[in-house]
Amino acid sequence: MTKPTLDAIDKLLIRELQIDGRKPYTQLAKVAGLSEAAIRQRVQRLIDGQVMQVVAVTDPLSLGLRRAAMIGIRVEGDLRTAARKLAEYEEVVYVVLTAGTVDILAEVVVEDDEALLELLNDRIRTIPGVVGTETSMYLSIEKQTYQWGAK
Repeated sequence: MTKPTLDAIDKLLIRELQIDGRKPYTQLAKVAGLSEAAIRQRVQRLIDGQVMQVVAVTDPLSLGLRRAAMIGIRVEGDLRTAARKLAEYEEVVYVVLTAGTVDILAEVVVEDDEALLELLNDRIRTIPGVVGTETSMYLSIEKQTYQWGAK
């Protein structure tokens, strides 16, 4: 699928929706100087083109998930196979392949230390090809944003 080319209006819509993903099309239309129908089509094109998605972001603590960690994983063999398996786990919220001292970074959010131990010991470390892990538990999140902007 070819990503659409972004013009100034598309970038404006992305910025506005990052501030408030529930902003009505009528308000977006006023800001952009276009009709509501034109805004609806543009937003849908951005979503269909996988340029953006509009989702609810929750606070893990309010859901009873009290432990978050970043796990560095060293893999022998095909990184993508291990990464795909990691991505299947509900507790894993972020998976990236890296070029550095670890091969994969996986961010996890779990209920407590016991749940983290179970995830690490019983599931992640048993994935074929995983040869080691290094876990950094979060003590405090000082900044968390999903507003990369559309430059």
